Order: sequence, then C-alpha cells, then structure tokens
Amino acid sequence: MSASQGQGPVDHDEAHEGALGDRLNWLRAAVLGANDGVVSTAGLVMGVAGASATATELLTAGLAGLLAGSLSMAAGEYVSVSTQRDAEQAALAKERRELHLTPEAELAELAGLYEAKGLDPELARRVAVQLTAHDALAAHAETELGIDPEALTDPWRAAWASFASFTVGAVLPLLAIVLPPPAHRLWITVVAVLAALVVTGHASARLGGADPRRAVLRNVLGGGIAMAVTYVVGTILGASTG
Repeated sequence: MSASQGQGPVDHDEAHEGALGDRLNWLRAAVLGANDGVVSTAGLVMGVAGASATATELLTAGLAGLLAGSLSMAAGEYVSVSTQRDAEQAALAKERRELHLTPEAELAELAGLYEAKGLDPELARRVAVQLTAHDALAAHAETELGIDPEALTDPWRAAWASFASFTVGAVLPLLAIVLPPPAHRLWITVVAVLAALVVTGHASARLGGADPRRAVLRNVLGGGIAMAVTYVVGTILGASTG
C-alpha cells in the first residue's frame, strides 16, 4: 500500500503565491498599524501627562490622536496599495495587448523564460504551448511579471486592517494612562507600552523572516525614546506655562 493510500486524500487547499502575497500585505499593514498606534498614542499621552494634565485632558488628547492616526494610516495604506494595484493592472493590460498582437513572439518569450529556469529547449517549448493553450495571460503574468491575475492586492482590505490595528494599538496606552490612579499612571503606561512593542516587534519580524530579537530591541528602544522625549518636552512646556 502506498503512502498516499495509507494517509488518505492530500489537502491541496494551501494558499497560492498571489493569495499568500495579498494576505501578507494586509497582515504586515495590520502589525505596523498596531505598532504605530501604540507608539504615537503613547508619545502623545506621555507628553500631555508631562504637563500635569487631568484624566479628562489625557482622554481627550488620546482620543483625538487615535482618530487622526487611524484615519491617516487607513488613507495612506489605501493610496499605497491602490498604486501597487494600478501598476499590476497596467502591466496585465500591456501583456494582453502583446498576446493579441504578437502571440508567436510571446510564446517564444515564455519558452525562453522556462528554458532560463533550467528546462531543456524542447521541454520548455512544450510547457509554454500547453500553458498558453490553458491560460496565456496567467502563464505570462506569473512567470514574466510575478503577478497572479486572480489575486491582485486589495487596497480596501489593507486600509481597514491599518485602521483597525492602529485603533487597537492606540487603545492600550490610552487606557493605561487614564484608568490608573495619577500616582501610578506613568509607570503602568510605560510597562504596558513596552510589553506591546515586544509583541508587535516580534510579529513584524516573523512576517518578514527577520531575527525577532533585533526587531524587538529596535521597537522597544524606539518606543522608549519616543515616550521619554515627549514626556520631557511636556514637562518643560507645563513648567513654563504654569
């Protein structure tokens, strides 16, 4: 009995490269959005707290920063991903025209690409002919352009991911500095923010295939410096206007 017979049917539902790329795009946007929400809101409320603000003032400033930041992140991500999608669609439109006007040249080009990947000329030609007969645009798009026509990047998904993740990230420092008693709000906020930065730094490193330790260290140092600087500036401004 073969291994496949003993193990039952094989699951072929894994994500294809294009779908995986789109999923990674919005996951990365979500992680970066959460990180920005944590750092920017923490810096804002720490600066306001340095000026001896009340809980109401901290909440007002934090909510304003949360709304402005989340909308800005969503708009920026939408524009960025829309630009990428426009470029992909333009490349596909150009490929369609070339396939319509010069099909033989495109077939030879596709065969050459497969030959460059290591196939012998005869096999490369056969593969190109069969894939062209099945779906010429998909074959050229994936091999020549690295694009899956059925899985283009989605700007709305990336925008919503950034908006939601920034909001989630911003809520943490906002609650950490508003809810505790005034005597404990600063250190509780610092601990909560640094812990969140460890999580977002580790997640972003894993998504990018980088070393989590270095990413976490950079994240924590950057967030810590941002909070320290804004708190000192807020303290100085509070003393000068007091």
